[in-house]
Amino acid sequence: MMKDTLRKDFEELAEKKIDSTQVFDGVLLKVYRDNVTLPDGNPSVREVIHLYGAVGIIPITKDGKVVIERQFRYPVNDITIEIPAGKLDGPDEDPLAAAKRELLEETGITAKKWIPMGLYHPSPAYTDEKIILYMAKDLEFGNQKLDEGEFLNVDFLSLKDLVDMVMDGKIIDGKTQLAILKAAYLEKGSTCQID
Repeated sequence: MMKDTLRKDFEELAEKKIDSTQVFDGVLLKVYRDNVTLPDGNPSVREVIHLYGAVGIIPITKDGKVVIERQFRYPVNDITIEIPAGKLDGPDEDPLAAAKRELLEETGITAKKWIPMGLYHPSPAYTDEKIILYMAKDLEFGNQKLDEGEFLNVDFLSLKDLVDMVMDGKIIDGKTQLAILKAAYLEKGSTCQID
């Protein structure tokens, strides 16, 4: 029943691409201007940012602490609290391999256990970016291997404290909010009690 409803919705709501022109080719972003036909037959324009995708990791220690990062984010001119994350090196890179690489580079951590937590589209109105989320456990600690020009501080907070920070608006990064809430749900009854 749900499949039929989604298919009907798609047929009624889908926009059809007429043509596409690349208008910007940056280091990180590729921006396209697409001419489309709307469901009512009228023309419109969509500006789309194409990205290879990214991964986000919520590492949890044996004593239930979450490894988080603090870093300056230029677009919001502030320090943000985030989970370790990074972009895929190309469209064919294995997301789990990218997650392992990013966790090691940013925190010096390797993990023996990886739990997939799903796919997240942060801004589907204007980008095809997808972020694949993982929980990492059975952690082993080593040295950071930060990329040139990358600066961040690593900290350890309880999952409960992080949930409170999400709910209080102290964590503004979307992927981090989602990963924390998903991890709290998955860990309910072990490291975090949500009443």
